Order: sequence, then C-alpha cells, then structure tokens
Amino acid sequence: MSDFPESFVWGSATAAYQIEGAATEDGRGPSIWDTFSHTPGKTLNGDTGDVAADHYHRWEEDLGHIASLGLDAYRFSISWPRVQPGGSGAFNRAGIDFYSRLVDGLLERGVRPVATMYHWDLPQELEDLGGWASRDTALRFRDYAAGIVEALGDRVHTWTTFNEPWCSAYLGYASGVHAPGRTSPAAALAAVHHLNLAHGLAGRVVRELAPASELSVTLNLHVIRPASDSAADLDAVRRIDALANRAFLGPMLDGAYPADLLADTASVTDWSFVHDGDEKLIAVPLDVLGVNYYSSTLVRAWDGVSPRSSADGHGQSAASPWVAADNVEFLPQPGPYTAMGWNIDPPAFTELLLRMHREYPNQPLMITENGAAFADVVSPDGTIQDDQRISYLRAHIGAVADARAAGADVRGYFVWSLLDNFEWGYGYDRRFGIIRVDYDTQVRTWKQSAHWYKQLAATGRLV
Repeated sequence: MSDFPESFVWGSATAAYQIEGAATEDGRGPSIWDTFSHTPGKTLNGDTGDVAADHYHRWEEDLGHIASLGLDAYRFSISWPRVQPGGSGAFNRAGIDFYSRLVDGLLERGVRPVATMYHWDLPQELEDLGGWASRDTALRFRDYAAGIVEALGDRVHTWTTFNEPWCSAYLGYASGVHAPGRTSPAAALAAVHHLNLAHGLAGRVVRELAPASELSVTLNLHVIRPASDSAADLDAVRRIDALANRAFLGPMLDGAYPADLLADTASVTDWSFVHDGDEKLIAVPLDVLGVNYYSSTLVRAWDGVSPRSSADGHGQSAASPWVAADNVEFLPQPGPYTAMGWNIDPPAFTELLLRMHREYPNQPLMITENGAAFADVVSPDGTIQDDQRISYLRAHIGAVADARAAGADVRGYFVWSLLDNFEWGYGYDRRFGIIRVDYDTQVRTWKQSAHWYKQLAATGRLV
C-alpha cells in the first residue's frame, strides 16, 4: 500500500485531434493529420479524426465526467488549425471561444486546466511551406502561442508547449508512420531543432504574458537497456539515448546539444540550422517537466549479417525513426504486452524517474501520460470489467510511489486517456480510455478502471 500526499495532482489527459471531431466546422482549417489520415493506407481501416469522440459538441458532458471522477486537473490540447487556420495571420474567434468555454467550464468545476499548445496537429499550410524542417515554423509557433496565451490568459494553470516532440520529428519526418509521413533523416533532425526552438520561444511568451501560469513541456523519455554488457551494446544504448532523450533534454535543460549526438549524426547533417543563441533561447526554465511512459526498450549492436530486428514499438516502416543508427537493432521483449504490443515494465518507470532525479535533482516532474490499451469486453449488463488496465495502472502508479520514496520530486499523475479515441495510425482499434466511447452512438460508459481511479483520486491511497 502507498499513500500519496494531498498535494499530489490526479488528472487525466486527451489530445484535440484524437477526441474533438468537428474537423471542418466553425472555421477550423486542415492539419497534417487530416491530410495523412485521409491518405489511403496510412491508418488502420482508413480511420480519420473527422468525428472522433465528438468532444467538440459534447465537451460539457465530458467535463461532467471529469468532475464526477473527482480529478484535480485535466490535460487537453489546443488545435492550432482550429484557432489559427493556416498557421499564420488572423485568429479564428470561434476556435478561441471553444477553448475559452472549456477552460471556464473546468474552473467552474474546480479542475485545473493544463493546456498543451501542440499535440501533433500542424496546420497543413505550414507543412506545405516546409513544416517542422523549416525554421519559419518555429517563428509561426511563437506567434500562435502569443495569440492563445493572450486569449486564455492566466486562467490556464499550466501551459505545456509540446507533447512528445520526439514523435513529431522522428515518426513524422524520418520513419513516416505519423503525419506528415516524410522519410528524410536530415529533415527529421532539422525538425528536432525547430521543435526545440519553438518550445523555447513559446515558453518565453508564457513567461511574459502569463507569469502566474506554470510552464511545462512533455517528453516521451525512453528507458533503453542493453542486451549485454559488451562495449558495443553499451554504445548502442548511448547512441539511442542521444536521439531519444538527450536531443531534447540537452538543449531544454542544459542549454546545449550533446556532443555525441552531433558526432553520431554528422553523416546526415552538419546542424547548421542551429543558429548562434538558439540553445540559450531553448533553455527556458520549467516549473515542471512532463514525463510520458508506456514501455521500455531493449537494444544491441547489429552484427550487420543476421536479419535486423526493429521491435522498437513505434510502428512498421521501411524507413527507421532512428537516424544514423543503422548499426543498432531493437529486440523483442518478454511479455506481458498491451494491445499495442508494448511490453509491460513498471520497474523501468521507476528507473526513468530516478534517472531524471539524479541528473536534474531540482527539476519537478509530472507524469503527463501513462496508461494502456486492451481489448475491452462489454458485458451483457453493460459493464466493462477491464482488470488488465486496472492492474497496469496500479503497477505503474506503484512505480511512481517507489520513485517518490527514493527522492524523485514527482508531483502528479495524468492517466491516458480520459476517453477512448482516435489512436493515430491505429485508428479506433486501440482503446486507451478509462471511459468507453461507443463510436456509433457516442455514448460514454465508465469502465471499472474509471471507478478504481476515482477512488484513488479521492483517497490518495494505492491498494
């Protein structure tokens, strides 16, 4: 049994494109995910986010569920093309008003609004001009950030600049399994930098315009383990850690890209897109660092002869997200697995949090996503007894408790996800929600995990 203090924040999380729907309503422009999901063969069953969980029309009902769960905070994302179609120029009043009503509705229910500025839905017009491979996109993001911070002001408790820029850069521009679906290693590394730069620029906007708000960014930090203690396998870990973790932690928290990352990728790019002063701009102080965790990673040096394993959990593609790491292979791991095929490894979660505590002891942490997809079964009486999800959540929240007991400053936990939703390339086939969505009727039904989580949020006691 573990007890969490009363100050510990219990929340849930969603993302705009995954739940909102209303893709062409009230002035919303197209995003790269609209384009990508409407391209044949890009998503499972050709699913799109056109309707999703219809949150745009059902937001008041969804806030009612959040309040009934007794949550302290709700993490949502703002759709850039909904509030600024095209990614530049005039803002869309209807889009701004939607998020203003959402924020006010949360505050009326005693729930802290945690707003993510970017959860992967880049306006398509900006992608057509180069996307995140272009420096100009970072400048446009600064202007977008200024517009939404001015509009929503300090009613937002926490501003999170980006969700998982690793995915945006490497899955979007290197492996192509996410929008915009490009497969250019050099573009992916340019995207890494411009996402980092945009974070710094937007973070400084928050500091200037909403000094009472907290500032955050969310990273999907990888726990990377070697298959053996050989020098070659340990170097494989170092190389992947540079791409996965330190490419973001370095500039954001240390004010510089790691030298080994630049050396490892020198055959791909000379990093000349990093201008003087950029790294200092990126390193805006954070009130809290968001950590997303689902599973762990096992690597070894590839012998160059045997078939190369690519079981990294990040989708299948002829192109790799791991730029300049062709000599590394990703090994399958022992189960159990979630419906995503991801291994279940709670001790790795503790390991990750303690690493962050060790390397950045003065940086508070927040678990901004953790959860699991399973093949939920609706019983004849309508109940959904999702014991596997409850077991997953209990074990991983226990891992957070272990990290806290060892000194890690973890201040809260947001379950992914509040609702079943559009799971990117997997469409509607994978369900992460603690609340089930019947996509034919849009009826919401609490799974047993929701009842379990409500009890945890009320008591702070993990049993």
